[in-house]
Amino acid sequence: MSHQSPDPTPDAGDPTTSTDGTRAETTGLASPTAGASTAAAPRDLDATDNARPSLVARAGAEALGTFILVLVGVGLSLYAQLAGPTATVSVALGFAFAVTAGAVALGHVSGGHFNPAITLGAVVAGRAPARDLLPYWLAQLVGAALAAAALFVTIPTQLAGLLGLEGRRAMFATAANGYGDHSPLNRLSQGQVTFDLLPALVLELVATAVLVGVVLGASSRHVSRAVAPVAMGLAYGALVLLVVPVTNAGLNPARSTAAALFSDGGVVGQLWVFWAAPLVGAAIAGLAHRAFTSSTAPRNVVEDDDPLADEESHPDDEADPVAISARTT
Repeated sequence: MSHQSPDPTPDAGDPTTSTDGTRAETTGLASPTAGASTAAAPRDLDATDNARPSLVARAGAEALGTFILVLVGVGLSLYAQLAGPTATVSVALGFAFAVTAGAVALGHVSGGHFNPAITLGAVVAGRAPARDLLPYWLAQLVGAALAAAALFVTIPTQLAGLLGLEGRRAMFATAANGYGDHSPLNRLSQGQVTFDLLPALVLELVATAVLVGVVLGASSRHVSRAVAPVAMGLAYGALVLLVVPVTNAGLNPARSTAAALFSDGGVVGQLWVFWAAPLVGAAIAGLAHRAFTSSTAPRNVVEDDDPLADEESHPDDEADPVAISARTT
């Protein structure tokens, strides 16, 4: 009977050989016979190898996403007078669909904020680095302004007169955010009743805080990645339905600024409200999220692999295989 020689000793220098003698594929996937520690290894350790999009790429994604949001949402608001009784619902659905589509398409690049308030909330909650706040805001404003400009130059010259308005700027003011004389309720009631400054501030603040809270909660690592864009869109649409009669639903300083730029002077004078209230609401939501949620490293808004967060602030990413996604693209 022949003697069978034992298996050769694993070569410690072989990069495909694990410490227990099991050979793994070079792609990072463990073989079927690998131990539990190697079986849980992700396919692509994006969160630990710093393979994240550049700031230029992220800013570009934010500009594009905000462009889509404003083009659809403000565009529908602009022609709402032609839609009849279903105008408010169509505007809300437009915002919801635009936010969801943008987050799905671009969230893996930038986090899918498309809103200065969401960016601030993410920074306050520790979900995004403060150094990206101003670049993101600038990109969002540029994207929103370009979308508003595209809408403005395409308004038919005679349409404003047919609607009883004096020029394109007066027509664009119907899609802008405002209170008092510029509240949608004031126009609908022909000046008999309106929402003044205090109700506008309160509702914009509370609605934006709810929106940011939903986005931060839905993007937790304990929630499926596919849920965040849907939750973000549904929340945006529902809150638009609530706030449209009061202020035409700002909730987004970039959207409010873009519409005000092409409206008459009265709307521009009220723009500060639609920066102050959403940003305060976002900061409150960010603080609440930071205070009442787990310290386990979360995703940045709609991302599994956080390209915005500072890896040094998440020391347990490497130890927790669940905290690092297996990206297939």
